[in-house]
Amino acid sequence: MRLMGLAGWSGAGKTTLVAALIPRLRRMGATVSTIKHAHHAFDIDQPGKDSYVHREAGAQEVLVASAHRFALMHELRGAPEPPLSALLARLAPVDIVIIEGFKTDSHPKIEVHRIATGKDLIHPRDAQILAIATDAPGPFPIPRFDIDDIEAIARWILTAALPAGL
Repeated sequence: MRLMGLAGWSGAGKTTLVAALIPRLRRMGATVSTIKHAHHAFDIDQPGKDSYVHREAGAQEVLVASAHRFALMHELRGAPEPPLSALLARLAPVDIVIIEGFKTDSHPKIEVHRIATGKDLIHPRDAQILAIATDAPGPFPIPRFDIDDIEAIARWILTAALPAGL
């Protein structure tokens, strides 16, 4: 598996870019998975559902399966947040894993930046940022893509993504 992260400040458009890149990469013949970091508590389960009851009763993991998908929920129960490498190890093999967030981790990244956020660029302080997708004019010391040029960004990801072990 090869990795490419999308890092940037809140509101820059990371999720919008991921949602556009996935179908484009698939049309290019790549299998794609994603890992998304959340900075807040979240719950994908619903009160009243059997799986929620299992988890609330103290199950460490609850796996829900149907003919269409399965989901594994793992409760940390006070344990530290797992590192990105442990999360990657849980994924089935694919060609490309897009990582949204985890901006301080050491993996190859594209910075997603919009002028409207009013935030400074991250790339001068992170050598793992290999390119930038932005609406800001250049020049930049790293490859720059228009934030809406999904085709060019996807082509670059296919050539620049690095193996998961790096």
